[in-house]
This record gives sequence, structure tokens and C-alpha cells, in this order.
Amino acid sequence: MRTCIYKGSVHHTRRRPKQHRLHYRVFSLFIDLDELHLINAENKVLRINRPGLFSFWERDHGKGDPVGLKDWVLSHLEQSGFETDDVSVCLLCYPRILGYVFNPLSVYYCYDRHGQLMASLHEVNNTFGEKHTYILGRSTSPHAASYQQTAQKNLAVSPFTKMEGVYQFKMNLPNENLHLHIGLHDGQGQVMSASFTGKRHSISERALLLAFIQYPLMTLKVMLGIHVEALRLWLKGIPLITRTPAADPISYSHQSTTKSHISAD
Repeated sequence: MRTCIYKGSVHHTRRRPKQHRLHYRVFSLFIDLDELHLINAENKVLRINRPGLFSFWERDHGKGDPVGLKDWVLSHLEQSGFETDDVSVCLLCYPRILGYVFNPLSVYYCYDRHGQLMASLHEVNNTFGEKHTYILGRSTSPHAASYQQTAQKNLAVSPFTKMEGVYQFKMNLPNENLHLHIGLHDGQGQVMSASFTGKRHSISERALLLAFIQYPLMTLKVMLGIHVEALRLWLKGIPLITRTPAADPISYSHQSTTKSHISAD
């Protein structure tokens, strides 16, 4: 199975207006969306679209439909000009643990019929129930070990960061190790950055039970940590920025890419 888990750590660094750093241990699912039925048939610890110690619900992602998440991904790839025949999609995200999850960022890795990574979708959630997905093509050779993408910021995430800015995503091709780095830049340089580095482990029942012990109530701690760090920033004197609610709670932005460009890549 391509589906696995990545155990590792997240690092956040804020550079302006004041320095602030945090680090915590996490693990993420890496789910091949073509293997959902297989996971349900073979794994009693991770449940798909049903309650469990660990669970993955398609409705937590995309536009919130109970099923058909891969079809939603393919429809957005088509809107960006990608050929979608025989495309496979893997999703990097947190699972529900005892029914609870909050995913600040979920990443869809989209592979063409030759197994080459052709695009990725970056699904960003804020704590106000809003979501924006950036659909981006890769700009490097399909044989490169890593690549980067840029996208104009389109969703207010932190109440301590202005809406203006550009995201720069740097990623490797997931293998035994996975690296994901996101930097937010404005006209004065980098404002903040976040990264996840993880090592691949099997999705076996034993590995999942071990993860439950190693990362107890991890998803609840993610949400708690967001609010604790917000308090620390406020105590440092970083001013709150008035947030304008998103016009649509679920929105998208497409990096326009022609089929000829994709084939040349």
C-alpha cells in the first residue's frame, strides 16, 4: 500500500514584528484516495467514513461531501488545465482521534499516469470555520527531488498577520522521509514560516496503536496549542488585526496551467 503514516515534528517561526518560535511532535496520515476501501477492509484501528479510535472522513476535506473526495480533486485539476486520466491522489493530513480533528493544512499530492508528481493542492483551514485551497502545478522537472510553488495569500489565518502576502511552498517527493515548508512573505521579506519533517512508517494496526500512545490526544492538542500560542503572542505585545470574514467559507484559487506546459514539464 502507498498509504502510510509520517511521524515527525512541526516548527513555526515568526520573524516580525517580534520573534516567536514553537516546536511540537506530530504524526500525519498519508492516504492514497484509491485505497480507502482497502483500508476499511484490512484495518480495524483506522476507520474510513465511520467512527473509530482513528478515523478519516472525506467530509472533513474538499467541499464537505460525505464521499467523492478524489473526484473533487480531479475536477479542480481539470479547471487548472491538467490531464486527469489515470491520476492518483494522496492526501497528507491529521486523522480524527476519538472523533476530533483540526487540520491547519492538508496537502494533496497528485501523480500522473507515469507516477510523476504533477501538481498539489494546499487546503488551508482557519479557526473561524473558513477554508481556502490553492491548486498549484509543479514548476520543476518531474525527476527533481524537490520543488517549490508560490501563491497569493487568499485567506486570513492568524489574527496577528495581515492579509497581504505571498506563500512559498517547498516540498520534497514523499518517500522514506517527507519535508514540507511554508513561508509567508510580504514586501519586507519573510514574515513567518512553518515546516513539517517526518519519517515514513507503515499504516498497520500496531503502528497506529503505538502512535496513539506516543502522541496522546494529538489533534486536541493542535487546537489547544493554537490558542495558547495566540495568548503568548498577545502577551508579547503583538497587536491583533481586525479580520474580515471570507466572502465564501469554502473557496479556491487555481494556478492557470495549460496542457502543453504540463507535457513539457
